[in-house]
Amino acid sequence: MFGKDVSGTPQNIDFLLLPQFSMLAFTSSIEPLRAANRMSGQTLYSWRTLSIDGSQVKASNGVAINPGASIHEPSSADALFVCAGLNATNFDDHKTTSRLKELARDLSTIGGVCTGSIVLAQAGLLDGYRCTVHWEEVEEFVEVFPELDITATLFEIDRDRYTCSGGTAPLDMFLYSISKDHSAELAISVAEQLLHSFVREPHEPQRRSISHRTGINHPKILGAIAHMEAYVETPIPVSDIAKSVDVSARQLERLFRTSLDTTPTRYYLEIRLNKAKQLLAQTSMPILQVAVSTGFTSSAHFAKSFRTTFGHPPSAERNASRPTASTTQATAASPK
Repeated sequence: MFGKDVSGTPQNIDFLLLPQFSMLAFTSSIEPLRAANRMSGQTLYSWRTLSIDGSQVKASNGVAINPGASIHEPSSADALFVCAGLNATNFDDHKTTSRLKELARDLSTIGGVCTGSIVLAQAGLLDGYRCTVHWEEVEEFVEVFPELDITATLFEIDRDRYTCSGGTAPLDMFLYSISKDHSAELAISVAEQLLHSFVREPHEPQRRSISHRTGINHPKILGAIAHMEAYVETPIPVSDIAKSVDVSARQLERLFRTSLDTTPTRYYLEIRLNKAKQLLAQTSMPILQVAVSTGFTSSAHFAKSFRTTFGHPPSAERNASRPTASTTQATAASPK
């Protein structure tokens, strides 16, 4: 792991916590390392937390972490992982970006957890590497960085770059690395200690199957939903969707009403609107661009559909996702 001879343990790992980072993804990264030390009876790994300026940083759930140092202080780490979460696409700190580029030249490994991949990509540190990111961000990630080799897998390890989709996926990535560093037996012991009975492989998909997400098992409905999810930006007629699953439009309507208590047209619209809701909350895309990215040719139609479904206009969704000035000031004024 991290390109270092593990006989010279411990391996030292820095975690850069950016504002609004995912607490679950962060703890899923450090807990397998802690458990590996405990189960082996040795200090195989050591770690510390960093922030941009060394001051307190808050996760997206509001929990604050007091880091051990600033990213700009000298480092003796073997690896650095950028932990991000909400609003990673808005990250714009040239000094920190320059520091990441500098560290990438010296460290054995640099990686991103959850949307940390976006920050690495902005710094040009994923050029020529296979990488992944949280599934909600994949479409925009591909659009902004079309030259990158982006997958929708749980995690990717490509030479000295580690990227991970977030949630509990870092647990699998670090368990995989522990098995490569030391032994499969130790990784299994760590997994069992963490009650993680099914260790996932890097190539596995991030999202559960449509049948698991919807509770529906009918193959025609599942096939229709798969087509809807595949064509969010360029919606296709429901009649074409019905044809693709070898039923008539009337039969598809009946299946949706019986199993989902809605129509195919309405279900398709809600898929697109839910995607728009995610983009408004988690990206800086202009509202008109969000509308176009979810298949609306008219901003007025988009606004009306959004308000009808969610009870407020798209602008209110965007404003609600942004931290208030008072919150920002309070965070900045927090003691180290």
